[in-house]
Amino acid sequence: MPFAALAAATTPTAHIGLGLAAVGRPGYINLHRDRDLPADRDPDALRARTHELLDAAYAQGVRYVDTARSYGRAEEFLAEWLDARPSFTDLVVGSKWGYTYTADWSVEAEEHEVKDHSLATFERQYAETRDLLGDRLSLYQVHSVTPDSPALTDKELLDRLAALAADGVTVGLSTSGPAQADAIRAALAVTVDGEPLFRTVQATYNALETSAAPALAEAHDAGLTVIVKEGMANGRLAGDEAPAVFQEIAADAGVGGDAVALALVLHQPWAGVVLSGAATVGQLSGNLHAAVVDLDDEQRASLDALVEEPEAYWRHRAGLPWH
Repeated sequence: MPFAALAAATTPTAHIGLGLAAVGRPGYINLHRDRDLPADRDPDALRARTHELLDAAYAQGVRYVDTARSYGRAEEFLAEWLDARPSFTDLVVGSKWGYTYTADWSVEAEEHEVKDHSLATFERQYAETRDLLGDRLSLYQVHSVTPDSPALTDKELLDRLAALAADGVTVGLSTSGPAQADAIRAALAVTVDGEPLFRTVQATYNALETSAAPALAEAHDAGLTVIVKEGMANGRLAGDEAPAVFQEIAADAGVGGDAVALALVLHQPWAGVVLSGAATVGQLSGNLHAAVVDLDDEQRASLDALVEEPEAYWRHRAGLPWH
């Protein structure tokens, strides 16, 4: 289904998407994966977990799934699930290119992924994605664009991305790092033959890292769909890790701190889709409660006090171990 169809989705959870970063490979930086995933994280085990999550997400009204070439075998797992459910035509699928998974299914790898935004990498990875997802691919994003990325300036690459858009695939980008706002604004200025190229932007935004908010509002005003990732700060805002204020608000609302964290993002006027990075069905169900959480002005003000300086936030994130 075309990515634009999400705008017409009406289920309460339709604008919460499921991201597959945590379940397509054995290692990732989310906290407490040692207790979230089986000890034996062989491909069959993670395939089964991915399919279980997808079944639960669809049954509860989720209509967007987000994956990437670098998420281990996540595209493969998703493709198998889709092939077995041809009637699920209202599901919107997005993927990303620009990182290559290099860990060889090991948590102990020295390097888990390698970034390259060259035209050659796009051509290779797009072919790989198409082989797996075929015409179910609705959105293809440049993965983790920073202000110095050639994805913002390489004319040949931009022309190729524009050709992809002309073929009906929405072209977007994700951002990462303390200069997210600069990357977003640079992307808004990218045109091909006088037309804006990027139609979506996926960025990190949560109670601890809010620096991209003004640029995301500008992107929304320019007509882009904003997708928010890492709304729970890789687990720092969920469960026992959540700050006390999260736990207090959650207790009053009868939900978990994870739902409060995602509700804070959903309430932003520019937020189009907010991703759950759940690794268990229980986590997913808890995350989806965000759709019914209301935060009053006093509660929002108490959460505003948690904001960290972007450099400190991203330095902390960079130090998280691959569990």
